[in-house]
Amino acid sequence: MTKSLSDIQTELLGTFFEEASEGLQQLEAGLLALEQAKSADPDTINDVFRAAHSIKGGAGSFGLNEVCALGHAMESMLEDFRSQRVAPNRESLAALLEGVDWLRNALDARLAGAALPIAEIEGFCQQLERLRGASGVSAEATPVVAAPRGGAFVVEFLPMPRILESGNEPVRLVRELVRMGHATVTTDISRLPVLADIDPTLCYLGWHIELEGPEVSATAIEEIFSWVDTDADLQITAQTPVEPPSPSTEVQQVAPAAAAVAINPAHEPKPPTAAPLASDSRAEGAIGSIRVGVDKIDLLMNMVGELVITQSMLGVIDDESRLDSRRIEQLREGLGLLARNTRSLQESVMRLRSVPISIVFSRFPRLVHDLGQQLGKQVELKVLGQTTEIDKTVVEKLGDPLVHLVRNSLDHGLETPELRRAAGKSEVGVIQISAYHHGGDVVVEVRDDGRGINRERVVQRARQLGLLGPNEAPPEDPIRDFIFAPGFSTAASVTDVSGRGVGMDVVRRNIRALGGDVFVETAVGKGTCISMRLPLTLAIIDGQIIRVGQHAYVVPLLSIIESVQVEPKRVSKFQGKRELYRLRDKLIPMIELGQVLGLHSWQHSEESLMMIVEADNAPVGLLVDELLAQQQVVVKSLETNYDRVPGLSGATILGDGSVAFILDTTAIGRLVRGVPGNGAHAA
Repeated sequence: MTKSLSDIQTELLGTFFEEASEGLQQLEAGLLALEQAKSADPDTINDVFRAAHSIKGGAGSFGLNEVCALGHAMESMLEDFRSQRVAPNRESLAALLEGVDWLRNALDARLAGAALPIAEIEGFCQQLERLRGASGVSAEATPVVAAPRGGAFVVEFLPMPRILESGNEPVRLVRELVRMGHATVTTDISRLPVLADIDPTLCYLGWHIELEGPEVSATAIEEIFSWVDTDADLQITAQTPVEPPSPSTEVQQVAPAAAAVAINPAHEPKPPTAAPLASDSRAEGAIGSIRVGVDKIDLLMNMVGELVITQSMLGVIDDESRLDSRRIEQLREGLGLLARNTRSLQESVMRLRSVPISIVFSRFPRLVHDLGQQLGKQVELKVLGQTTEIDKTVVEKLGDPLVHLVRNSLDHGLETPELRRAAGKSEVGVIQISAYHHGGDVVVEVRDDGRGINRERVVQRARQLGLLGPNEAPPEDPIRDFIFAPGFSTAASVTDVSGRGVGMDVVRRNIRALGGDVFVETAVGKGTCISMRLPLTLAIIDGQIIRVGQHAYVVPLLSIIESVQVEPKRVSKFQGKRELYRLRDKLIPMIELGQVLGLHSWQHSEESLMMIVEADNAPVGLLVDELLAQQQVVVKSLETNYDRVPGLSGATILGDGSVAFILDTTAIGRLVRGVPGNGAHAA
């Protein structure tokens, strides 16, 4: 079905919003790098200039005038940096970072179809111009037509035929040009061939533009065409300044063999509207689509080709064929090939769904910068493992918990420079965000070198909130038990940042909804590390099917260390009740899996097998009756379809149609170590 022009415009507009979101991240990161650097790096300045220019240019293509105006104002200041007229300083960089916020808000408003604060946007643009003037940018350095009579120019713009291959759009350039003032545009069609000979990838048109207005200058015109120096013939001729004509006296001139049109910026066509994707375009920019490398697409195509070949092989064996030994062997070979190709295809598709976690991490340099200034704290942010890939569904839901943890580290964790100095620490606190693979999971950590969490203060606050009785003994790990309780906070006062006790319970709930969990390590005076263990994917895992009693369960293959036959002489008891198994000079806690899973009639025998799995960074042994097949299983969420069951991370349907639960080895391991609230009861 052929797409309509409106559909194509909407699709292109959606692509622009995605690219603009990436450009804003690049612009923001570059400005923060300039602020932290001791000297202005020309490459960084060029990068941020190109990002601002690209956003402005794309906005102009779709008639997003307010975005274009913001981009132009920022671009002018960046041009001062680029030409070394003015060196970047804290005030100008802060203004440009504010400009990033204005751009983001304007794009979000356009995306959501909301009203735009035009007056405020114009006020901010004027603020940037005043700041440029205060920085000493003279009229000679940036020539403009200051006289109220304005300037008049004739622009001859003849693009090269292959200009479109460089990504330049001539009509967009003309539209930007005429936005500067009153314009009469004549389109030169003398190079246009007959319809049958037109190549849609080539540009055959040229333009003759007569432009005048108080904001028109040669420098401003050249700036618009700065990216097409080698892709077009351009002539700019100054005319005698004249009074700007009133709208009622608009003139059109039509040259021979040419079509003329007068363009009034106030009456540009409105861009097609698009449904809002989300309230935070930074966090959700990657939700609607994923940028995929060509190599991944090629691999996927190869896998599809292999499947077609396999289907052809099996197609030879039709219903009328006689299944002799040769054809049975051929059938087995084809089915084996089908299984391998299906697995390869599945792995290729999973790689398509994997995205780097930098999509989430990219927001934190700005967050830490702004919040550190608000709280009067000096902060150094370290980001590690940005290339770690994880399923896009997990990435999309990771942003809010991470934001809360980083804000907590800044507000509660890090001390003020005075307190750090008194404690013998550097005045600059460190927050480190990292991601890495661990077994079948991805671990995301937020670590700070601040004051740590005081155990006694947590217990005292728990008693005040009624979470712990006046004479009740605190649990072994009160920090883990209480800080995730709704409404719990040890902050002395409520601030704009935190202190209301809202968030940590939501963090754990959101992470557990993804099949993961949250862990806390802290030391008073040294800092806190909060780790989130998340599944690598939510769709398909490699699993080992086991039998416990009459039921089948699945253990993620990446969690398994090894399996051994239990030897009674290696079993000993700790404190008369907990069984430990000595394996190569290591004592491994033994778990009677049937009892943990609620199979009360189950008893392990001396012939039981023990599957040693990694649980919470330490090995434990699961006593099982039988090891069955290894296979890939499709994960179905229990929480979505039923409810969260501690000790189980999901369910799957086996080849015979029966349902098998997928074990959460970390939760089961924590049960053995006496951590409350992580038991499992499922038959």
